[in-house]
Amino acid sequence: VRVVGAELQGLEVTALAEFQARLLGGRPAVPTAAGGDGVGGAPCGSTCAPAMPPSDGEKSKPSARKRAATAVQDEELAEVMDLINTKTIKQQEKQEQADELLELLSKPSAKQASETDRFRTAGGSKLKEFCRNGTKEDCARINGAANSCEKIHFRRIIKPHTDLSLGDCSYLDTCRHMATCKFIHYEVDAADAQRMREGRAQLDPFARTATNRIDTDPFSQHYDAQFVNCDIRTFPMQVLGKFPVIMADPPWDIHMELPYGTMSDDEMRKMDVQVLQDDGVIFLWVTGRAMELGRECLDIWGYKFVQELLWVKTNQLQRIIRTGRTGHWINHSKEHCLIGLKGNPTINNNLDCDVVCAEVRETSRKPDEMYDLLERLAPGARKLELFGRPHNVHKGWTTLGNQLGKTQITEPWLRTHLLEEGVFEEGDLTPLPPPPETPMVPPWGGHPPPPRLNPTQREVPAAAESV
Repeated sequence: VRVVGAELQGLEVTALAEFQARLLGGRPAVPTAAGGDGVGGAPCGSTCAPAMPPSDGEKSKPSARKRAATAVQDEELAEVMDLINTKTIKQQEKQEQADELLELLSKPSAKQASETDRFRTAGGSKLKEFCRNGTKEDCARINGAANSCEKIHFRRIIKPHTDLSLGDCSYLDTCRHMATCKFIHYEVDAADAQRMREGRAQLDPFARTATNRIDTDPFSQHYDAQFVNCDIRTFPMQVLGKFPVIMADPPWDIHMELPYGTMSDDEMRKMDVQVLQDDGVIFLWVTGRAMELGRECLDIWGYKFVQELLWVKTNQLQRIIRTGRTGHWINHSKEHCLIGLKGNPTINNNLDCDVVCAEVRETSRKPDEMYDLLERLAPGARKLELFGRPHNVHKGWTTLGNQLGKTQITEPWLRTHLLEEGVFEEGDLTPLPPPPETPMVPPWGGHPPPPRLNPTQREVPAAAESV
């Protein structure tokens, strides 16, 4: 018996039909001689005497023999199927080799393991949890204890105009009318905060940083924050050099009233982002209607869409946002960040996951946890943020936006280049701060300096008022 074209061959036709029928769970009828019902296939004429019906004893004997024969055949067929399904020694060797290869590929390299240990908190996580019961009073009441637990709690803010019957404010600490709002608001319990600051707990609950390595500062060897106040649509971005990591939060036109100006879809497509990277990654924040446009822009700018990061929004009480100010049909409790890849960047893979849970703050402000995540992704690399605002300014980053105030350039080589190119004059820039003692970033991030500008590119238009 052999398998050819997914069919068994080598059996006699009738036996093969029976074998296939048994595989399907049925039992074929016993074939008769071809041509008729008589012996030897001869047709029975009208003169044939009618056959006498067999007795009960005669009926049972053939039936028992048939069942016994069928059982033997089934065993033989089962043995045949076992032989067919059994892998050969060569196949087994190939499977073992493939399993070993997959195991090797799944294991981190020595370099990857070293980078992981570099960002791992010594002695375990130092994060302090918030109590799910909220206030100390509710914690003690629900747990049936005299005192509350050791986790962080909140305290209700009760003012003369507060109406307790209305319950909690939907916006909590992001409420725009907190001075007059009649709903209940909260703050971190002062005793818990003081206990943490005195060292009896590990982290300050008011700190908005995701790093647990409180013994080391991953940004201590970076240059101070630098930012350029400009209109990104017209600024000659090629003078800034190359950046292995870019994060952008564009003012997409989402057809809603917003506290800032927006850019049209065509303006986004024409952005000259491709001059900022040869090999790198870009993290592009998008809204609901801009998700497909964002992917289109990545393709136009020379990127391959590789993954998506999700920001799950929580409120002050560490609960998922259920009532927000965004969304045409249902309130948004998350935001999407498209990740694009260009060239062959040197980055740390598989250190972080693609979900960030963080509090909502000012309009359009993204989680501070992103800066730590991207520092782990590309330690010591130059990083650029497009469409930044004052709260986005961060050490080790270059920020471009039109609400940043007086331009500050802290990388000495970049400052010299911008002045030589006539992009800025000395009076346009803040004083140069002292560099770090042992900067991680080499001049131009190890890339060649950018080419000289054409005379027509050296006039930098003023920042637009509301983009």
